Amino acid sequence: MNTHKVIIAGWFTVDPNKRDEVVKAHEDLVKRARQASGCLDLAITADPVDPSRVNNFEYWQSEEDLESFRAVANPPKQIAPILNVEMQKHEISKSGPPF
Repeated sequence: MNTHKVIIAGWFTVDPNKRDEVVKAHEDLVKRARQASGCLDLAITADPVDPSRVNNFEYWQSEEDLESFRAVANPPKQIAPILNVEMQKHEISKSGPPF
């Protein structure tokens, strides 16, 4: 069993006229994820500088917790095509204060 914490971090872009609707559509998923076992944090937010960009950050206690939530996540229907994406999964073997 992998006991490393997991971070999913990155962004994707959509039509700027649809961006806020895309973020709003994920509100229920974010609320449910934050209540899920092993979810330490999850945010899907509008970028303050790029009107087409949606930022994604997920922090999970383990890969198993992430996969358990994904099995029942029921993401919202796609509102707009994703134009570009840069998203990575990171397994954390060591963490500490940033300063």
